[in-house]
Formats: sequence, structure tokens, C-alpha cells
Amino acid sequence: MKVAIIGLPNSGKTTVFNALTRGKAATAAYTSGRFEPNLATAIVPNPCLPVLACLYHPKKVTPADVQYIDISGLGNGARASNGLPPALLSYIKGADALLHVVRAFTDEGVPHPVGAIDLERDVAALDLELICSDLGIIERRIDRLDLEISKIAKDRARRLAERDALARLRAALEEGIPVRDVELGDGEERFLRGYQLLTAKPTLVVLNIGEAQLQCPPSYAYPHRHSEVVALCGKVEAELAHMDDGDAQVFMDDLEISTPARERVIAASYQLLGLISFLTVGPDEVRAWTIRHGTSALEAGGAIHSDIQRGFIRAEVVAYEQLIKAGSMSDAKKGGAVRIEGKHYIVQDRDVCNFLFNV
Repeated sequence: MKVAIIGLPNSGKTTVFNALTRGKAATAAYTSGRFEPNLATAIVPNPCLPVLACLYHPKKVTPADVQYIDISGLGNGARASNGLPPALLSYIKGADALLHVVRAFTDEGVPHPVGAIDLERDVAALDLELICSDLGIIERRIDRLDLEISKIAKDRARRLAERDALARLRAALEEGIPVRDVELGDGEERFLRGYQLLTAKPTLVVLNIGEAQLQCPPSYAYPHRHSEVVALCGKVEAELAHMDDGDAQVFMDDLEISTPARERVIAASYQLLGLISFLTVGPDEVRAWTIRHGTSALEAGGAIHSDIQRGFIRAEVVAYEQLIKAGSMSDAKKGGAVRIEGKHYIVQDRDVCNFLFNV
């Protein structure tokens, strides 16, 4: 799963990217005008894995991960040209969610492009960029549909329905309402999915705070569906990300930080995408597998290998907490904690699964 990191110039996007991914991408006080993004993955924190590793002593432990894409600073591009530059748009459209870094820190050495810090102004400015980009896409498609409807008889009803849905989204965007706030029917969602509209994507707003704000970060409400707001000090977290455990703990103690904020941001990214992790265990590997909430046992097996889905027989499932309480899989089976589930069973977060199949 991919999350695109976006923000205005000098908001500290790349610093946040380095903090989340333990990366070392170059940062600059001023936008470089680059279009090529930074790419890296971040491990999704999962307290189950080290406990299961102690239980099974596997050859390897494999956590779930999220890929982050650090996009160059946005600013007035969509408004000036009726859409974002194609190079930027293609990277953002390919993401499953957006992480919007908003500058909340002050630094005389890194002046804000428009002056004083103002969270509401900066969030609204970038939201407007995304809205303008979506409007450009929708208006071009409506113009094409109007032409097709007037000249082509085939599939006219479908084209009329698509145009009506797009016209409703255009009206909402013109009022400053993102697509994710608009109620859509199942049919509308299906044919609008291909447009990959930016304001339809789940959005995590990250307030990039200064060290002095760690104990009292600013509050900010972002009243949109499929959205969340968290605070993180990019500068501090980027330093922590490159320390060994001992030095990091001393640094956190000095700053009165209990756990790295980056873990909370990564977990929030994962949850915002509607993702959960199920677990597989054994002497070879203990692993967390990423699936969407609501995934069946049949599809979860397919996430491991297509052969499991093709030859699915049944799944042996035990909740992580029950497995740990029992102490072993064999004792969990003796205690009746292990369930036999069919292909329609909806896998839950932290289920420990063993799939039986035959191909």
C-alpha cells in the first residue's frame, strides 16, 4: 500500500519522510523544483510479532509495511494551470492515501513561504490545489461525455449516469467539499474509481511541530470523512530514527517522550487505509500479512499464495490473545481455542491462521 506525502514548500515533508522510513533523503530549506519523488517503506508496528518470535524462535520475522512517496512541494500549480503538473499528478494518483504535512514549527533559518504560521490557511491552500486538480479532470471528462452522448447512441444510458455523477461531484468541489465527503452509490463508486480523484483519497494530516511544542502540540480539527489529524516533530523523530535503541531511549527520556510518534503516524496510515494484519506462525517464519478489513479467509489465503486460494479447504484460526494464553498451538487446540473456519469467514485483526489447501 502506498501513501503519498504532500505539503506546501518548507513544511518539512522530507524530514517527516526520513522519520517514518528511517531514510536519509536530502532536505533543503527551499523547494528544489524536483519532480522525482523519494520512495521508501516503513515497518508497521506490531507488538504481537516479538512475542510470537519468543514463542516459536523462527528463522525470520516479517512485519507488514507501508510504502511512502515523498512528493515535491505543491503550491499554486493546479490553480494556475487547471490541474497539477502531469509528473506530480501521476505519483499522487497512484497512492492509496495522502499524508498531508502541515507546518506548525517556527524556524528563522527556514522562513515560511507566506509569512506567519497558520494551520488553517495552509491546509486550505493545499486542499484547494487538490480540488482544482480534480475539477480539471472532471470538467475534461464531462466535455468528452457531452460530445459522446451527442454523437454515439451505444451505452448512452451509462454515459448519462456517469455525467450526472461527475456533475454532482463538480458542484461539491466548487463549494470546497472534497469527494470523500460526498455520499456515492455503489454504481457511482465503481465507475468513478478509475479517475483516482485526489480529494477522494483518505487523508492523514500531520502537524509538523517544533521541539518546544512536544508537550503541548497545537490542536486542529479537520472535519472530513476518512481523515485523521496527528502531531509529530519531524526533526526530533528523524534523529530518533537513526539512533540505536539505547541512545534513542536516553534522548526520549530527556524530551519526556514515552514512544516515538512515528510509530503512531505509521499505525494511523495503516488504519486509515482500512487495513488489518493477520498472522502466520511456525519455525521458519512468523509473519504479519496485510489485508483490507472485511477480507474473507479465501482471499486472505490468496494474499499468501494463489495456490492457497485456488485449493482452499479450510482455515484453522485462533485469536492472538488466546494463543499466547494457551502457550502453544497444540495447547490452544486442546483447550478449544482453535476454530475451523470456511472460505467465507471474515478474518479479524491479529487472527493467527493456518490454511489447509490442495491443488
